[in-house]
Amino acid sequence: MMLTILFIAFIVLVIFTLKYVFGSSGPNPFANDCREPLKEKVYDKKEKNKVLKQGFLASKVPDNLDAVIIGSGVGGLGLAVLLAKVGKKVLVLEQHGRAGGCCHTFTEKGFEFDVGIHYIGDLLDHKPFRCMLDQMTNGQLEWEKLENPFDHVILGPPENRRSYPIYSGSARFSEELKKRFPGEEKAIDEFLKLAKKTGRGVWVLALLKLCPLPLAKFLIHTGLVKRLSFFFKMAPRSLTEVVNELTENKDLRAVFTYIFGTYGNIPKDASFAMHSLLVTHYLSGAWYPKGGSSEIAYHMIPIIEKAGGAVLARAPVNRILFNNKNEACGVSVLKGQEEVHVHAPMVISNAGIFNTYEKLLPKELRAMPDVQKQLSMVKHGEGGLSIFVGLNGTKEELGLKAKNYWIFAENNFDELMDKYMNEGREEASKKIPLLFVGSPSAKDPSWEERSPGKSTLSLVSFAKYSWFEEWKDGKVTNRGDDYKELKQAFIDSALNVVMDVFPKITRDKIEYIDAGTPITNTHYIGAPEGEFYGVDHGMSRFSPEVSAAIRPQTPLKNLYLTGVSMPLYTNQRIKISTSSS
Repeated sequence: MMLTILFIAFIVLVIFTLKYVFGSSGPNPFANDCREPLKEKVYDKKEKNKVLKQGFLASKVPDNLDAVIIGSGVGGLGLAVLLAKVGKKVLVLEQHGRAGGCCHTFTEKGFEFDVGIHYIGDLLDHKPFRCMLDQMTNGQLEWEKLENPFDHVILGPPENRRSYPIYSGSARFSEELKKRFPGEEKAIDEFLKLAKKTGRGVWVLALLKLCPLPLAKFLIHTGLVKRLSFFFKMAPRSLTEVVNELTENKDLRAVFTYIFGTYGNIPKDASFAMHSLLVTHYLSGAWYPKGGSSEIAYHMIPIIEKAGGAVLARAPVNRILFNNKNEACGVSVLKGQEEVHVHAPMVISNAGIFNTYEKLLPKELRAMPDVQKQLSMVKHGEGGLSIFVGLNGTKEELGLKAKNYWIFAENNFDELMDKYMNEGREEASKKIPLLFVGSPSAKDPSWEERSPGKSTLSLVSFAKYSWFEEWKDGKVTNRGDDYKELKQAFIDSALNVVMDVFPKITRDKIEYIDAGTPITNTHYIGAPEGEFYGVDHGMSRFSPEVSAAIRPQTPLKNLYLTGVSMPLYTNQRIKISTSSS
């Protein structure tokens, strides 16, 4: 009887909340189908840079702005597009030399490298996520599906290496694992069942961020959230705990947990709820943007400009401006040694919660109890290491496929990663225990036309910020010989793994190679401690209390957060009007 009463109360609250979120006055950015016939692809870098690398000048700032967005990652650009589609004039400011955040690309010695987009799931034509992306790029962003299997999990040392392909499709995913793990059918079925059931409950997380804060607190304190959302029931349970209950087979445990590298927490620190979202995200397959990830920003920016807005690079915001009522009213941009003030009735930060609160707020506002409370709820994620390899040869000649490889030295990920991350930098550089290997050139059907006879590899792993911190104040292209030697040690360690797994890739095929360390991430994407994924995505991050507290609205009027600070890039409830909510 009590459950029935709770359920009825919950339904009433959901109806009220949906009315509150979606019933407010204001235009709908998805009211019309904005897809246009495909235009001819632009591959010329000079032409694309006219869109992606527009430098900041005070004279380029549009008049009568409706909003300023700090940071041009996909969270900032995506929100700017939504505002532009309802006629709002938005200025997006990017501290780097080109727009796109982790979606930008760079070119060295004729090779184009993708820095952050390796594969995206859930992009079947009829899926809401695909429809949303199509609308936000006017149908100009094309996607190429990866092969099936799209991932390979490779476990163990060279003398005892095991490879497990990961297939898309719920039935195929299970069938192929059961072939490789006879006798583990029950564990495989239960794992997939738990992942799906948990993932379906994520809408309650969005509800907590979208509904009025008093209502969110009521849902939490009455226990309704945990009673009626399996997502929050599983959120405080670690991935290791859940998986170890399902099977004693260590290789199968590793296969269940391998994808933790896509969000940055080793299994014993990872929330099963978070992990379930990644597992189900790729069940329908994996895709890569045709033409490379710069296509994402390239097709979003014209939509912002058409509404009178702009996306300007080389525009480091050094502080957010506030009026005498402590309401955000613009930003200050450093142009050389001078400050240029840009005013707008709404400021939206895509720079991450740490940068926003600790670097861009005045001291007295940074000290506000509500601001400090939010900061106390989160911590920095782990730093990332990226290695970019340019190869002489086609994908056929080099044996490269449109798929990814997750290579682990052993099958006990918790012990493996703990040992690595707690070692000194010299020891850590000798043997990287986890390596993601993907070939952007093999995934992109336009690559051969753009770069005939060449191929690329992206290698990704974890690295401690503290290993490189002593060089953080050096010039980005010349940090000294010691830094170069440490980078080279990590590069050589990674190459040994790659050349062992891919025998057709030899040192004589390498035309270009370099690495980006955590301090590289700090320089180019503003990651305070070189983290790939912003704040830590561990179990505490997905408690109902944290989910409700850290939301698009900040404790300061007219200042909002977007992007990675909002888990799962939830739809923000920023009223699409000139007044702020």
